[in-house]
Amino acid sequence: MTTGTPLNGIVPGGILLIDKPSGYTSFDVIAVLRGLLHEKRLGHTGTLDPMAMGVLPVLIGKATGASDILPIDEKTYRAGFVLGKSTDTQDITGTVLSESDKPVSEAEILGKLPQFRGVISQLPPMYSAVSVGGKRLYELARQGVSVERTPREITIFSLELEVYNEADRTGTLLVSCSKGTYIRTLINDLGDSLGVGGCMTALRRISAHGFGINDCIPLEDLRASENALEVASSRIIATDKLFGCYGELRLSEAQTRMYKNGVKLDAKRVRGAQEGEIFRIYGSEFLGLCRVTDGEIRIVKNFW
Repeated sequence: MTTGTPLNGIVPGGILLIDKPSGYTSFDVIAVLRGLLHEKRLGHTGTLDPMAMGVLPVLIGKATGASDILPIDEKTYRAGFVLGKSTDTQDITGTVLSESDKPVSEAEILGKLPQFRGVISQLPPMYSAVSVGGKRLYELARQGVSVERTPREITIFSLELEVYNEADRTGTLLVSCSKGTYIRTLINDLGDSLGVGGCMTALRRISAHGFGINDCIPLEDLRASENALEVASSRIIATDKLFGCYGELRLSEAQTRMYKNGVKLDAKRVRGAQEGEIFRIYGSEFLGLCRVTDGEIRIVKNFW
């Protein structure tokens, strides 16, 4: 569902799914869109490395308030790798730290993958946006400084070897994972477990937050459009689609007025309301998220 055409030259709020090209940071994409759409209120749902391509959900207008409450954080990546080479950035763009010419069979890789599935601990790489002591790790790494980092718990929902060439030890992994997962670290750790090291050679995010690559518009296509505002507006998805996993509640006109005024509505008077549950709540339009607590409907987040 899209939100329609621009009103008075203003792009409507919602989600614009961008297919990010390699060489751009996520912030670069936001900067380009600010210029194309003439909209300052823009954000994204998760950083992609500059070399990475693929699904980047961009939040526009009031939808930017959704960034910290997204209920679905699963993301899927297709990642290229090479074994026998380790770098400081854990990808092919970095400085080579070690190399090994030891052969690695497909069977050996398949035998190691199970230990990287499920809930695992991962140490954030130095070349990352994680903050330590008020500084980004990549800023310290560029200064040649390495600091102690705390491992983080992540979830690898699925991990499959799609392609592997034993001759040059290159291949492709398909990974579905939780927020905060570093695919290049996963490859680095896989390489270390095989005793040869490894680094990422390519990365494409093919789904995020329930949206797939086929839902996206390439950033360069939007830049090349004669009317980017109109094209973007026609592709914007309504904000409530981010919360499709929740049930919905519908309010009458009178209830909508009270809800907007901060009144805690009696849950018994709203059909479908259940204690302890989070819901999408609607009047004549999407109002936001609410929770039923102690028999009352209380605001979680407003989007009107």
